[in-house]
Amino acid sequence: MSSTPWPAPRATQPLDAVVALPGSKSLTNRALVLAALADGRSVVRRPLRSRDTELMATALRVLGVGVTDDGEDWVVDGVPGALVPTGSSVEVGNAGTVARFLPPVAALATAPVAFDGDPRVRERPLGPLLVALRELGADLSSVEALPLTVRGTGVLRGGSVVLDASQSSQLVSGLLLVAPRTSVGVAVRHEGGRLPSAPHLAMTVDALRASGATVDDTVPGVWRVAPGPLLPRDAAVEPDLSTAAAYLAAPLLAGGSVTVAGWPLGTRQPGAVLPDLLEAMGGVVTRTADSVTVAAGDGLRGIDADLADAPELTMVLSALAALADSPSRFRGVAHIRLQETDRLKALATELGRAGGDAVETEDGIEIRPAKLHGALLSSYDDHRVAMAWAVLGLGIDGIEVDDIATTRKTVPDFVGSWTGLLGG
Repeated sequence: MSSTPWPAPRATQPLDAVVALPGSKSLTNRALVLAALADGRSVVRRPLRSRDTELMATALRVLGVGVTDDGEDWVVDGVPGALVPTGSSVEVGNAGTVARFLPPVAALATAPVAFDGDPRVRERPLGPLLVALRELGADLSSVEALPLTVRGTGVLRGGSVVLDASQSSQLVSGLLLVAPRTSVGVAVRHEGGRLPSAPHLAMTVDALRASGATVDDTVPGVWRVAPGPLLPRDAAVEPDLSTAAAYLAAPLLAGGSVTVAGWPLGTRQPGAVLPDLLEAMGGVVTRTADSVTVAAGDGLRGIDADLADAPELTMVLSALAALADSPSRFRGVAHIRLQETDRLKALATELGRAGGDAVETEDGIEIRPAKLHGALLSSYDDHRVAMAWAVLGLGIDGIEVDDIATTRKTVPDFVGSWTGLLGG
């Protein structure tokens, strides 16, 4: 643990805040990849500027794509032909989107490019994508995990592949994003366990279609993308609704209300289910055409919820559940053991450290009411875990987080925004 823990502030008065969220990491990185492969100049407006997206932008520059700043926006000069790298290695950090989206893109490069990152990213699922990518014609140094070298030839054949994406939907998205630039197109079939985070795949399909690609997803578990040029576009990035979890959960512990401005209608983001889940836990939800407000209700209740389509919400909802008046169970999230950290183990361990009663199950976690106390909690270098402990600190004195700076993965100034939320 860090020697400079962050004391999570306890709420001292009811909240009355309007929050403007940073852009969606998932949408930002999809927009960057598709703009890089387009035939012309694109603008990615209101992108998330965080560690993961900066890593993506830097990596695309290494692959020979022009990515420049225009105020808050990114201007991307797409390369419709072979990519000519400006360097020989890409740093992916612990970003699943960079690790999974860019090796397929690097197959279009004219020189070898090596990929590596943080120690944890070497443990995250990548093998099924790499096996499939080799079948599509890529020359790879390994089909297991990072570190990896992609020996690009400037072209990628394409074809039909079968893979098990039950550990991450990004394994499919990584293949689909490059598919229009292959010689014959790509057909991907998922065979295996339950496919997690289905909304993220729908997000990928929408982004491809917005860029002019022809995608057939009429058969469940099968995606077919035809070869063809990708169009440059002006892409506005929605606010990150998964990041909204911490802010909108706050009134259930602190009282008062929090409004998230710019809440999109008809979004594919999995975080769109958040208001309904908070309402089930006792919050009072009010919606307008472009905002969502959550206010404290008459108590905090436990829930039983399948979060397979919105696994990013598990952490903050678990922090709420630890202070609820009845048990909670979150299901369908076995795969979050393989994300930035083993998130289920992290939740059970650290809630236990604070006196909580949390037990891992085969596909999730069960949390029962208990008397909690202050403790120094580990973030495990995981932004969502760190935000969960900030939420827990609203209701418990003495909660400290060992590394709150890890939140920069998705919120560049989480501490500042959290302090502002509480009126500081």
